[in-house]
Amino acid sequence: MCDRESLHVKQGNGGVHFFDFCENYRVCPFTVVVFPSNLKQVGDIRHLQGKQIEIEDDVKGYDGRAEIVLRRLGQLRGDAAHIPPWPKEYDLECHGKCSAGRFSRPKASKTRHARSNPRQ
Repeated sequence: MCDRESLHVKQGNGGVHFFDFCENYRVCPFTVVVFPSNLKQVGDIRHLQGKQIEIEDDVKGYDGRAEIVLRRLGQLRGDAAHIPPWPKEYDLECHGKCSAGRFSRPKASKTRHARSNPRQ
């Protein structure tokens, strides 16, 4: 069953974002895909969560479903066309999943001892 009233924006593997128009994306006949390389041109798509949107582009078939690939902000119409750009601190190259890491002390190097009884 599709919920045509609101949009669900979800991030998949490798930073690919999907616009799902149904509660269960597997049964939804249509989706919109935004690849990580296009996020900068489109803007902060997280602001579209829960809103009705209009997208203009060719609908293509992929994996048994219809989809539109969103590549630029100009494809969005109406209020959706006025989303802000991604925040400067959001690293698009790491798709929002980067961290500075954890500090840990260097591990002591293991010393190798020569065998006392070498094989012949």
